[in-house]
Amino acid sequence: MSREDRLAAKLRENLRRRKAQARQIGGESRESGLSKGGEDS
Repeated sequence: MSREDRLAAKLRENLRRRKAQARQIGGESRESGLSKGGEDS
């Protein structure tokens, strides 16, 4: 495996992990964030 291949694999793994975390956390944060934004406006 070349250096570029290893870096690409690490980036894909990191992106998948971050997307999974965002989905897990985002449901709660997004809803509260929208309601807070509505109150401030």
